[in-house]
Amino acid sequence: MTASALMVQGTTSDAGKSTLVTGLGRILARRGVAVVPFKPQNMALNSAVAVDGGEIGRAQAAQAIACGVAPHTDMNPVLLKPNSDTGAQVIIHGHAVAEMEAEHYHDYKVFAMEAVMESYHRLSAKYEAVLVEGAGSPAEINLRKGDIANMGFAEAADCPVILIADIDKGGVFAHLVGILELLSPSEQNRVVGFVINKFRGEMALLQSGLDWLEARTGKPVLGVLPYLRDLYLEAEDALPEDHDDRGKGEFRVVVPAMPHISNHTDFDPLRMNDRIDFQFSDPGDKPIAADLIILPGSKSVIRDLSWLRSSGWDVAITRHLRFGGKVMGICGGLQMLGHSVADPDGIEGPSAKSDGLGWLALSTTLAREKRLENVSGTLTLEDAPVSGYFIHGGKTVGPALAQPAAQLDGAADGAMSRDGRILATYLHGIFESAPAADALLRWAGMPEPQSQDHAAIREAGINGLADAVEAHLDMDRIFEFLKLDPQGHTRASRPPEKEIP
Repeated sequence: MTASALMVQGTTSDAGKSTLVTGLGRILARRGVAVVPFKPQNMALNSAVAVDGGEIGRAQAAQAIACGVAPHTDMNPVLLKPNSDTGAQVIIHGHAVAEMEAEHYHDYKVFAMEAVMESYHRLSAKYEAVLVEGAGSPAEINLRKGDIANMGFAEAADCPVILIADIDKGGVFAHLVGILELLSPSEQNRVVGFVINKFRGEMALLQSGLDWLEARTGKPVLGVLPYLRDLYLEAEDALPEDHDDRGKGEFRVVVPAMPHISNHTDFDPLRMNDRIDFQFSDPGDKPIAADLIILPGSKSVIRDLSWLRSSGWDVAITRHLRFGGKVMGICGGLQMLGHSVADPDGIEGPSAKSDGLGWLALSTTLAREKRLENVSGTLTLEDAPVSGYFIHGGKTVGPALAQPAAQLDGAADGAMSRDGRILATYLHGIFESAPAADALLRWAGMPEPQSQDHAAIREAGINGLADAVEAHLDMDRIFEFLKLDPQGHTRASRPPEKEIP
């Protein structure tokens, strides 16, 4: 079996590509189509551990859930994790292969494209439909040579393209027409239609613009998606636009939004809890009083340690603990709470060593080999059941580890300070388990936390999105592009693969 493919490209970053692929994936899965998400190249610091033990973008993991399949590294064969303004860790088929500056990566793209096409062909052989997500915009002139993320892939795979644009930010018609004008004739022909995202208002007021757009380009508008105010989907990379959630509740949790923060989706369950006043403290903000301070993961621990000090967080944490507050560290945050962090091989930047914040008797030496693993077990607190994943490089040692924060798959993880005020762990996703979230929040001083089932919230969000996409898009045309029958599909039915060897 060879799958049909449909690619969603956007006029800008955050135009709605991930959203549309997620919604379409759930619609197809509901109708019994064996469908799989695919993003050739992703640049993101939010990642997940796939079923085959590799690392992929978190958005692709969420899209896999929408499609009813287990996340696999073939769904995101090239992942770039920035560690500076000009450099990134390059991850191929789930595993880091090098640290590269942007100019060197451009030369490496020919090899990355080989990995992309290998993964695409494997998926295409096992599924009926492949929903492909582009990255950024297909018309970035300086990036078009050797492109593997947008039209370069679409041309190589010979698949149709839908172009999506965000009307909420303004300029939607200029974006769509301008992008189309900057594409080559063959690429223009590949665009089969437009989707407009995040519309709020009366459709009658938009219709004349849609008519003009179709007349101007000869391309159909496949639908207009409304602004979904309560939509929850895990962020691909950037902090959520509404990340200042002050005023929601009386219990305050603050997370410093460090320049290289990673896996900030760890905190989604806290952000969605109406009884928590949650805030990412932006660069430039002065540290504020909180009940719980959490140091998040980081892609550049030593640089973010320097930022914490320059922003006054070292002093703020000392004051916070003196007055009885609680502090957590997750992954890079754990490393920062120790006595020292060393990067002798220059994995996250120039070779360096830094004093940590000194609150836990442990030290970390970064290493190239990452621990990538989905795990489950119990917290030391209340023996609460917990599950999540490890994505970290380096070795942490020290007497603080003798009092662990959790037992995960039979092994100790993290540390709890002797006075019980500091808890540190390598476990990402720790708040997604409601019993674990409740135990942690009670430890931090919140009475009756009543955390919600995060998986149920995610499912409700995906289903609500799929309902909206089905209601507002021309699904008959979508199925036509995928060469599928809306009542089923044209090829022999087969269940989605849960694992890809």
